[in-house]
Amino acid sequence: MPVQVLICDDQEAFRAAAREVVSATQGFEVVGETETGEESVAAAGRLHPDMVLMDVHLPGIDGLEASRRIRAAYPRVAVLLLSTYDREEFAVRIAESGAIAFMSKAAFGPEGLMEMWARAALVD
Repeated sequence: MPVQVLICDDQEAFRAAAREVVSATQGFEVVGETETGEESVAAAGRLHPDMVLMDVHLPGIDGLEASRRIRAAYPRVAVLLLSTYDREEFAVRIAESGAIAFMSKAAFGPEGLMEMWARAALVD
């Protein structure tokens, strides 16, 4: 059974790029997309994804808070935080969010997706 992925980003262009990466990665499939932190929390409860690709900067609650809420309610869901900003800007909040990792959007690709999923399996 493929790894089911929920994509949360407020920019359609990045959602499309992430969708392409997930589709191009063997063993992964997109099960849903959202634009806000609130929508991602609700979708995680409805869709039961294995992994959430979460933008850090979102309208409403940000990706860090959405990640914290998802991990609190669904601890088996792996959240990968993505941003164009440097990790150092919010390193403490990343640790508190429960996310498995942070990755630059520029570095995100099939290899990174598989690496993060492998990291999640080690934590689980």
